[in-house]
Amino acid sequence: MDFRLMGMDNTPIFHVLQHMMDSAGDESDKSVNAPSRNYVRDAKAMAATPADVKEYPNSYVFVVDMPGLKSGDIKVQVEEENVLLISGERKREEEKEGAKYIRMERRVGKFMRKFTLPENANTDAISAVCQDGVLTVTVQKLPPPEPKKPKTIEVKVA
Repeated sequence: MDFRLMGMDNTPIFHVLQHMMDSAGDESDKSVNAPSRNYVRDAKAMAATPADVKEYPNSYVFVVDMPGLKSGDIKVQVEEENVLLISGERKREEEKEGAKYIRMERRVGKFMRKFTLPENANTDAISAVCQDGVLTVTVQKLPPPEPKKPKTIEVKVA
């Protein structure tokens, strides 16, 4: 699959996925620099979790579709002081007696998105609401710094 046709060729995950797909058939090239399983898993989880990010005068808002998830299945964290991490897991439904899947297309498993917050983001003022399958995370902005007032120095007579 060529992700360039989907308009994803400028995303960071694109390069990792394209490299993996290009070298998937070449078992002889087991490079020491190959990405770890955890890295690949996280990259897939990030690629499969689309998000909208909006900036308002007083806040940043992150909107992520989370159909069928309860708020307890979603984690919103700040790590490294300025990285917003949204993660969780969509679990497969319990199979009922006598029922079998004819087609299974809905995605299950872990999901994750990381966003580097701007310097003016107030990481102590973050709220998250999940309503009708849409997670909205609001990060308030810090007030602009007060401009420094000039210091007046008294001139004495000599």
